[in-house]
Amino acid sequence: MPASLCRLRFVFMLAILAFATSRAASACSICRCGDPTFNALGSNVYSSGQLHLALDWDRFDKSQATEEGGEAGRDEEVENRYTATLSYSYAERVVGVVRLPYSTRTLTTSFDDGSDEVRTSGFSDPEIYTLVRLWSSDFGPGLGRRAWLSAVLGVKTPRGSNRVRRNGERADEHAQPGTGSTDLFGGLSSIYLVDDHSSIFASAQYRGTGRNAFGYRYGDIATVNLAYERKLTEKLDGVIEANYRSAAPDEVDGAGERDPNTGGKILYLTPRAMFEVSSRVVLRVAAQIPVWKRLHGIQREKANLNAGVTLLF
Repeated sequence: MPASLCRLRFVFMLAILAFATSRAASACSICRCGDPTFNALGSNVYSSGQLHLALDWDRFDKSQATEEGGEAGRDEEVENRYTATLSYSYAERVVGVVRLPYSTRTLTTSFDDGSDEVRTSGFSDPEIYTLVRLWSSDFGPGLGRRAWLSAVLGVKTPRGSNRVRRNGERADEHAQPGTGSTDLFGGLSSIYLVDDHSSIFASAQYRGTGRNAFGYRYGDIATVNLAYERKLTEKLDGVIEANYRSAAPDEVDGAGERDPNTGGKILYLTPRAMFEVSSRVVLRVAAQIPVWKRLHGIQREKANLNAGVTLLF
């Protein structure tokens, strides 16, 4: 396969991933706004009959104000998430994707008279979705197809652990590995191949969240992403992304009462590097750095980290 076509497909996958998720990513109090589909599946997403397997580690870190019995405090949340992503391409136009994440979380709640730490682990919510290529430019000499338009439609299932208990009681919602809700998401992405060394892509997605069995509902999320990719060496690609997220506040019960310290708008700058070990193995690393925010209440979003490997069969 020509190197230029490989790179183009790789960036196209990135664009799709930037809105498929996420979370990374799933809807949660510490989700990131770029998306894992590109990150996980690599370049040849629409190669008919091709199977991709990706293994990823993500670290999310944030804090927010909390209140208990009229006393003000702070929650510090740190999550390490390990995700297996499997995809298969049909007829070079449709791709089926399944993502299975496993989460370990540490929630530290601090008040003036001390702090309490809760550690939990378990499977997070699996996701199933489909990528469809809606349009592509004609295949031409040299650069091949210079532009694509794709759609994604999927569901996050409520099959993750959302009933983890500590000391005889259900752990705090933000300590649960899964959200316990069914979420629907969809969006569009496009890409343009500038030349045989660089590409530009953009994507947008909306995720509608459901309410879990305990009445909690994470806020709906809209994301917009823009990225530029360039071939740096024969084996190394570099990407710089801008990831924007707008999230509604969480609802803490069935009556719709909102948590004032959730939701808001944030913009990340994300440098990413991909190293091609072989034609079937790609190593990836990225850091998502918050550069602008207008969050509700008292919140602090910190840098998120990602590392992974993609295998092609």
